[in-house]
Amino acid sequence: MNQERIDRINTLYHKSQSVGLTEEEKEEQKRLRMEYIASIRESLRGNLNQISIQEADGTITNLGEKYGKNEKNGASE
Repeated sequence: MNQERIDRINTLYHKSQSVGLTEEEKEEQKRLRMEYIASIRESLRGNLNQISIQEADGTITNLGEKYGKNEKNGASE
C-alpha cells in the first residue's frame, strides 16, 4: 500500500472525528482499511515464511516451508 492511500485513510479518519463522513466516504474508508489490513497480513506472512528455527537436536526447520507455503494449512487465505 502506498503512502498516498495511507494519507487518505488518515484524512478520512480526522474528518470523521470532526465533521462526519458522507456515505460514499464511509465506503471508501472501509475499502481502504480492508486494503491496508490485507497488505499488513501479506507482509507479515512474507516475514514469517522467512523464519527458521534450530531444534533441540541441532536441525534447522524452515517454518515457511513447513507451514506457510502449504495451501492446505491456510496460508493462501
